[in-house]
Amino acid sequence: MKRQRKLSRKQEFKKNYQLYLFLLPAVVSVFLFNYLPMYGIQIAFKDFKPARGVLGSEWVGMKWFDRFFSSFQFNEVLSNTLLLSVLLLLCSFPVPIIFALLVNQYKEGKFRRTLQTVSYAPHFISTVVMVGMVVLFLSPSAGLYGTIVRMLGGEPRNILGEAAMFRPIYILSDIWQHTGWDSIIYLAALSAVSQDLYDAAKVDGAGRLKRMWYIELPALKETAVVLLILRLGSIMSMGFEKTYLLQNNLNLATSEIIATYVYKVGLTGTPQYSYSAAIGVFNSLVNVILIVTFNKISKKVNGSGLW
Repeated sequence: MKRQRKLSRKQEFKKNYQLYLFLLPAVVSVFLFNYLPMYGIQIAFKDFKPARGVLGSEWVGMKWFDRFFSSFQFNEVLSNTLLLSVLLLLCSFPVPIIFALLVNQYKEGKFRRTLQTVSYAPHFISTVVMVGMVVLFLSPSAGLYGTIVRMLGGEPRNILGEAAMFRPIYILSDIWQHTGWDSIIYLAALSAVSQDLYDAAKVDGAGRLKRMWYIELPALKETAVVLLILRLGSIMSMGFEKTYLLQNNLNLATSEIIATYVYKVGLTGTPQYSYSAAIGVFNSLVNVILIVTFNKISKKVNGSGLW
């Protein structure tokens, strides 16, 4: 039996070898950029010195983890990261679903194509350009915000310099940039809904709201669950670029998150490679625990999960 299985596998490989060749670049890429760098994870448990190399550096165990957990920055960066991540998830996750439901109410035509194109466009703007636009719009001296406030007889504030305004600005800019693009997968799921269900609902007298509630939302359930688990699994991995670019000395109390903190201690000033690596390992470990936990919860509650 084993010999027959080996022969069948060889025959299958010979028959579909072209497909395996197409898959090879992706496998090599994932290995080189995702698995091979994991060799360096041991830096987090050593007093890494570039001159000695990874293997030659002294083993210090949990020293850097203890230092991070006992540092005065720990509570601040952890709470900022979690609060910003949770608020972003709560505010931004439902928006693409609602947008997809609204777009789906329009038949295929010029207006729908224009609406989708306009909503997709911000996704392709680079983070640097997007942050530059936000800074320009909110400038109290020459920005759109400052101009409008002065026209109304008020005195514009430096919004980007207020710690309390950092999270709303971050969340709203993220919603504006990614809502259209994130709605694509939901529109694809809605396109698979049978027209017979809509016809039956119309015969029963169901209006648009009821059709959305009883037909379209259930059709999006499994897709939304999978995407939610993926988002929860990366809840500690906030976007470094936008946070760092929107960050300044005035809003540092709410904008300093794990990603920016790791960058500062690991690459600026006197680099602390082992310390920053330990923080990165802690961050990744929390993400893994979250994605496994929520996947199990989802399978028990909804009967579906990521795996």
